[in-house]
Amino acid sequence: MFEWSPIGKLLMALGLGIALIGLLLTLLDKLPGLSETFGWFGKLPGDISIKRDHFSFYFPIATSILLSVVLSLLLTLLSWLFRR
Repeated sequence: MFEWSPIGKLLMALGLGIALIGLLLTLLDKLPGLSETFGWFGKLPGDISIKRDHFSFYFPIATSILLSVVLSLLLTLLSWLFRR
């Protein structure tokens, strides 16, 4: 019979990791030095930002692509390391 314990532990670890990343992003503006370091994040060329009188639209295409590439490389590296 299949045990669900490893999957539960993995989901808890992923949830904790996502919560820590959310906390870091929330505190990013309040920490001196980090707000300037990551100030470019979300403002790359290719991100669509439209502002009018009573309307604003923001779609971070370039940031999404960059984040996808970085996470894909990171997960590929981790997969390669744990396969050994």
